[in-house]
Amino acid sequence: MAARQQKKPSNGNDDKPAIWAGYGKLVRLFRDKAGLTQQALAEAVGYSYEQVASIEQGRRPAKAAFTEAAERVLGAGGVLATLQDEVERAKLPTFFQDFALIETEAVSRFSYDPLLVPGLLQTEAYARELFAGHCPQLGEETAEQHVEARLNRQKLLTRTPVVELSFVIGEAALRNPLGSVDVMREQLRSLVRQGKLRNVEIQVMPTVRGFHPGLNGPMVVLETLEHRQVGYIESQETSVVITDPARVSAFGLRYGKLRSQALNVEESARLIENAAGEL
Repeated sequence: MAARQQKKPSNGNDDKPAIWAGYGKLVRLFRDKAGLTQQALAEAVGYSYEQVASIEQGRRPAKAAFTEAAERVLGAGGVLATLQDEVERAKLPTFFQDFALIETEAVSRFSYDPLLVPGLLQTEAYARELFAGHCPQLGEETAEQHVEARLNRQKLLTRTPVVELSFVIGEAALRNPLGSVDVMREQLRSLVRQGKLRNVEIQVMPTVRGFHPGLNGPMVVLETLEHRQVGYIESQETSVVITDPARVSAFGLRYGKLRSQALNVEESARLIENAAGEL
């Protein structure tokens, strides 16, 4: 199958993910085996009784800090820790979750983002501004979960084995003052720091470049651990994962042309630094 339509986007009112309920049942199982009440577990891991109850009932996802503490207190033997990535992934918008799973298996990931700083490079404050402006408006809890999940994805930048990452970012994404001056300045400075990672290349596509293949929109080209090529496109909370070799090959060709037409890494870093200095 060449392309697969993703699940309907979440409106923030959907049923809670099944993985949260499954994780919660395991916490209760280990707690019962340890002979602890919910209150006793809450005190042992530094959480409130209500938070522990919500996690056990699958109403709230566990954070990594809770899982680490619960593993220690309950002697879970790594069972809860094994589920943590799935718990985190379920915080992502529904339409993106399938590709996020593929992304965890990447050996290389190349993307073009014309209007926004890509999620893997966003600061927490920048991500919060994006989700705060979501239309229709997200609930506070849902927005917070999306931010947490986006930041958790950024482990890909420093993961072992190393993932080769290339980002071509439209200059418009750097010039559009999303949030306060401080939010945007820190985002730009963060891009400069991230661009110094050995496995990360950041290039800027100038707004005055004329025609280039990226004018048709954003895209991602990814290679998995099994050396399977995957393409991904997303717009207005609708996404498509592309696996047909011919179509993915066309993505690769376009991305190669994008990289050749964008500013090189050094020129891009200077442009980003100058943009930060102009704020």
